[in-house]
Amino acid sequence: MAKALKNGDAVSWKSHGGEAHGKVVRKITKPTAIKGHKVAASKDNPEFVVETSEGKRAAHKPGALTKE
Repeated sequence: MAKALKNGDAVSWKSHGGEAHGKVVRKITKPTAIKGHKVAASKDNPEFVVETSEGKRAAHKPGALTKE
């Protein structure tokens, strides 16, 4: 079950550079691509697009995000 995250929520997640911080941009529930990477999202397995303060975007599963 997806966490109760919504657009604009401040979140953090683990990144190869340590911990990253940003905000939720949108919830995706169908396969899509972000920066050339396939995101296998579905209604049963949603992912969230997050954006850092530098404007970088990525998709993460709800369990990888911590609401701040």
